[in-house]
Amino acid sequence: MNKALEVLKERGFFAQCTDEQGLSDLMDKGPVAFYVGCDPTGPSLHIGHMVPFFALRHLRKFGHIGIALIGGGTARIGDPSGKTEMRKMISYEQIDQNVETIKAQLDKFIGFDGKTAFSANNKDWLADLNYIDFLRDIGSCFSVNKMLSYEAYKQRLERGLSFIEFNYQLLQSYDFLRLHEKHNVQLQIGGDDQWGNITAGVDLIRRKLGGTEELNAQHNVFGLTFPLITRSDGKKMGKTEKGAIFLDEKLTSVYDFFQYWRNVADPDVEKFFKLFTFLEIDEIKSICAGDINAAKERLAYEVTKEIHGKEKADSALAGAKAAFSGEGDKTQMPTVEVSKAELDAGLGVLALFVKAGLCASNGDARRLIQGNGASLNGEALSDPTLKVTAANLDKDGELVLRAGKKKFCRVVFK
Repeated sequence: MNKALEVLKERGFFAQCTDEQGLSDLMDKGPVAFYVGCDPTGPSLHIGHMVPFFALRHLRKFGHIGIALIGGGTARIGDPSGKTEMRKMISYEQIDQNVETIKAQLDKFIGFDGKTAFSANNKDWLADLNYIDFLRDIGSCFSVNKMLSYEAYKQRLERGLSFIEFNYQLLQSYDFLRLHEKHNVQLQIGGDDQWGNITAGVDLIRRKLGGTEELNAQHNVFGLTFPLITRSDGKKMGKTEKGAIFLDEKLTSVYDFFQYWRNVADPDVEKFFKLFTFLEIDEIKSICAGDINAAKERLAYEVTKEIHGKEKADSALAGAKAAFSGEGDKTQMPTVEVSKAELDAGLGVLALFVKAGLCASNGDARRLIQGNGASLNGEALSDPTLKVTAANLDKDGELVLRAGKKKFCRVVFK
């Protein structure tokens, strides 16, 4: 098998392929142009979106040419795959803003050089389509019966599938056709929930451009999907009680991003190392064979470095060490500022935990303290009526609050 495909399989990026041997043979002959798409339906990608883009970097390393297709056109409809209900419609202006933000996030991660990796926007060919011409030229190639046989549509039919969403597969297939014609793209990759859309694109290209043995060989294209990533508890990877783990620091702080990986379940550590880092397999196995907490810390550092850069990963690691072991640099912990006047007046400990964002209300803070889940500068709290004063500050004139085992906050007074 082609070495690039071997690496994808070894690291967990392989669920289904339209023609595994054919794709392997094609990759053995030289660079293959491929693409992966994402729709800008929100202001930021989350970590679940990134699986195909990690695969893109692996394939690029072997000389293949990757295109990140940002769906400024398809986002106007919304992909029904994996969704229990229709997406909320957002304005075209918001979609365009999201495109620019996501393009910048991907450029930071991939590094678009215009030769071995670049971005495209399907708005360029979808926004001004003539509907009648599109139906005659493209819609005539699709069987409604076959479309309804795909799992994504079958699931939604039980709950309700809008006609606008039903068109999505045609548009994604048309993307593959346009990229094949313009950039000689011969492979589409994506999550396994995209299998129906991807194979529909393969079929469309064969119908439109094939016909003879020579044309079929010239326009032979492939689809490859990855398993949908779940945690060992069966829940969707990248989700917390607060929601998705976003790449945008305003939505998920670098410290919280780091802590997500630091706190993954033991059985998930090696799998996530393979998917979300570029360490060699032998090194991953060696790390995972040692202390599991050290392995989780290394995982958190490596993933944070890939997404946010080395400097921010170093800061997050220093903040985590300060919070959990008293080492490191506590200035890198999540920090809030409180007025010194409030401290001088005697600051209620319940209000302090709310100000620090560790509790949603005074009632939550009271229950936390009464349940022995709170501490102040390493000392367990038991009195919810405590007034915090200057006498409680550490040698730096600050406080470190803890809620439960994993949530910390540094409080400074000015």
